[in-house]
Amino acid sequence: DVQLVESGGGSVQAGGSLRLSCAVQGYTYGPGPYCMAWFRQVTGKEREGVAASDLNGPTTYADSVKGRFTISRPNANYLYLRMNSLKPDDTAMYYCAARSRSCTLVAERGDYDYWGQGTQVTVS
Repeated sequence: DVQLVESGGGSVQAGGSLRLSCAVQGYTYGPGPYCMAWFRQVTGKEREGVAASDLNGPTTYADSVKGRFTISRPNANYLYLRMNSLKPDDTAMYYCAARSRSCTLVAERGDYDYWGQGTQVTVS
């Protein structure tokens, strides 16, 4: 089975930084998922696409994080999200997601093939 394993969440003061990591395990359909992305969700609110990276390099960001967050993909099965200048509004559960076609940040859960278990980010 394919699993996405996130790490790196935690609590930080406003203005601080965190780096999230996501590792793909058990993917046997090629070098890695075509698209890997980060989503976030606050309880009671809709899931929000944060940033995404296609296997060939193009990246996309939500307007709310442009200039503060950087997504990187050091290899086909690993994904980072560097988060700088964090704000209390960034507090959420962050989820890694992957799918076999090009990325989109506007997505329902079923639009992505795989999801991680989530890692909590709290900014105070």
